[in-house]
Amino acid sequence: MILALTAAALLVAPDVRPDPPPPSGALAPDPPPAPADRVPELDAAARAMASDRALDGAQVGIAVLDVDSGRLLAAVNEHLALNPASNAKLYTAAAALATLHGEHRYETTLTGRLDGDAVGGPIAIRGYGDPSLTTADLWDMVQDLKGFGVKRVDGDVVVDQRFYDEQTTPPAFEQQPNEWAAFRAPVSAVALDENCVTLTVRPSSPGSPARVEFVPPGFVDVDGAIKTAEGGGADTVELALAGNGSRMSAHLSGAVAGDSRVVRFTRRAEDPRLLAGYALKALLDRADVKVSGEVKLGSARGHTLARHLSAPLSQLLYALGKQSDNFYAEMVFKTLGGEAKGRPARSGDAAEVVTSFLGRIGASDPGVVIKNGSGLFDANRVTAWSTVELLRWAYRDPAVQPEYLAQLSVGGADGTLHRRFRPELTRRRVRAKTGTLDDVISLSGYVLRDAGRGPIAFSVLFNHVGGRQDGARHAADRLVELVARWGQRR
Repeated sequence: MILALTAAALLVAPDVRPDPPPPSGALAPDPPPAPADRVPELDAAARAMASDRALDGAQVGIAVLDVDSGRLLAAVNEHLALNPASNAKLYTAAAALATLHGEHRYETTLTGRLDGDAVGGPIAIRGYGDPSLTTADLWDMVQDLKGFGVKRVDGDVVVDQRFYDEQTTPPAFEQQPNEWAAFRAPVSAVALDENCVTLTVRPSSPGSPARVEFVPPGFVDVDGAIKTAEGGGADTVELALAGNGSRMSAHLSGAVAGDSRVVRFTRRAEDPRLLAGYALKALLDRADVKVSGEVKLGSARGHTLARHLSAPLSQLLYALGKQSDNFYAEMVFKTLGGEAKGRPARSGDAAEVVTSFLGRIGASDPGVVIKNGSGLFDANRVTAWSTVELLRWAYRDPAVQPEYLAQLSVGGADGTLHRRFRPELTRRRVRAKTGTLDDVISLSGYVLRDAGRGPIAFSVLFNHVGGRQDGARHAADRLVELVARWGQRR
């Protein structure tokens, strides 16, 4: 593959969008009456939204549920199976907290056999699916290795990927093979910097080559150069990436303005399996530890010479709920397969784990299909009813509730909701997960009420809203605001 990029290229990340103006379409009049056990004003609003002429042709599923009593306050097509987009991360996070628990930490190790001031034979980096491992963490592990007095490695650098199977492309990601943005990064048991490479360009003196750097180091072979232009002007940096066996190659051209700030491009690796190995070899060289061998897949016997532990899972889940990070979601998802079903971890096994979990907690519904953990592309199907039942279970389980609630975006304050729900009625009271695809808008979560009363769970799922995402998003927000207003009165 070849990827050409320019400094002017824009990457649209799912779930991170500015708030547009509200749509002008009016809601359809005279909605049908609510069932006897529903709240008339909420149910009528939900039904009116589902029949809004401005969203004609859309598929809509809505459920609003009182968490304390389990009473369904409003519902429309609540059992209709729809693509949830990133609301799938609600399912991944809940299953992870139920199966792995919030205190779970991912381990990455360097293993080898010490022989005086050398590692006698290969040195192995082994991982168990840590989505958060960075080049800085790897550098710290190299410093720990040097603490043993190591000055050379008399063998290869081997990358032990055995905790995962060989499938690095998550389910449904093959639907968009030419997307090289970071949000479509592949997965691997040993992953570094979210299996992405970042080019950093800094201007130098006018007419001289700019300073360029790829992180992680050692993985990208570079040719060409970027000039530093005289004075101001637009950046014309051009980057052409291509696969180069287990590595990547980059051709650089163009110019960066002399008064420009740092310019960065981040793109996914094509084959991530040896990425951490090449980076480790480069960092060992930087630390004056000479490696005689090559970078390969494999394993090594010996002692653990360095160990890195991730932050607890409860903290890592912030990347799912608040930032809607697809890479983190797929790594956590696949780990469920390896920890609960046996190694190597497989995405198909993870799907079985999540599906079985839904059955155990009473949130299963005909038509629910779990294939990947992020909700990216056309993979999963859930219902509004299964989603609010999942939310009810998570809030009522004392071992899950604090950590599950904490990882959700806070209305008007952080994550993908930092620009939504800003009025006092909803600010910090709405805790939810957004979802955005070309044809999908979703919003599910909680409206918190005053002390002594449990929250109201809601799920709004729109499909077939291509070109009308703004209208669907604002319709969902208006319904949640109405729920908040009703909840404060009751």
